[in-house]
Amino acid sequence: MKRILALLLLPLFCLVLSCCGNADGALRKVRVNEVTHSVFYAPFYAAIALGYFEEEGLEIELTNGGGSDKSMTAVLTGDAEIGLMGPETAVYVAKEGKSDPVMVIGQLTKRDGSFLLGKEADPDFSFEKLRGKSVIGGRSGGMPQMTLTHVLKEHGLRDGENVTVRTDVQFDLMGGAFLAGEDDYVTMFEPSASAMEMEGEAAIVASVGEAAGEVPYTCFMMKKSALEKDPELAEAFLRALARGQKWIHEETPEAIARAIASAFPASDEALLARVAERYREIDVWNETPVMKEEAYESLIAIITEAGVIDEAPAFDAVVTNAYAGKAVMTP
Repeated sequence: MKRILALLLLPLFCLVLSCCGNADGALRKVRVNEVTHSVFYAPFYAAIALGYFEEEGLEIELTNGGGSDKSMTAVLTGDAEIGLMGPETAVYVAKEGKSDPVMVIGQLTKRDGSFLLGKEADPDFSFEKLRGKSVIGGRSGGMPQMTLTHVLKEHGLRDGENVTVRTDVQFDLMGGAFLAGEDDYVTMFEPSASAMEMEGEAAIVASVGEAAGEVPYTCFMMKKSALEKDPELAEAFLRALARGQKWIHEETPEAIARAIASAFPASDEALLARVAERYREIDVWNETPVMKEEAYESLIAIITEAGVIDEAPAFDAVVTNAYAGKAVMTP
């Protein structure tokens, strides 16, 4: 009887071993394309550094898209199995009616992580000071540009009327364009924003995310066909991510800096700790990979306000919590 039971259980045991890693113990390489490289994504980098992905049988191969449009292209073409980018791109793909759309499988951040930088420090800054000024604001239709536009409208400012928001500068070139040009302000992510400030090249005057409020800002995505073919990958990936999200909410900025230091070899730990503390103060990181439907509605409100879409796809046409929900329930 024991022999029969063992034979019956053997295929199940092999399936568990092979769901992500290989039976010989080798890790499965997973290609992830991120929209940019920023401390904003610290829970993800921490999960990598702390070995959470390895424990799930995964080895992360990370590439930088330099913009959500490029990261989405990488996922659609199969150059990346998973993309980390703004969820607005999944909305756009769903609106195109593709037969094999990209689905949001997990939320990483819950507000804009960019900071507004000016030429010099301004402790009395208010958004009213942008009236008549020029701001380098990111790609048109991207979350940084739309969130900034949303904040400006709340302060009575409209692009093309009483403020200029430039959308012609490539995302990863915005800092250089600001330093080399005559624009008055630029929005930047960390650690670039703090590094520019520490070098005396610019000064952070406001947090766009703090001004805009909560909105699902950066998410992990996979093609629908890939999810159907390989659900174990999504589940294992999100289990590791969920552990990173939990860890980062429990640790100090100094511990976060130590954990993610290898992801930012050009930045010292003091700078990384400073950035981590700044992000924690404005509460940018989602507690779990699960995206709530009301969060999606906030996203749609901003995209609609920006005039990019007039009718939004349904929540379940863009987001699936099937895998994130399992990851959260895993002890």
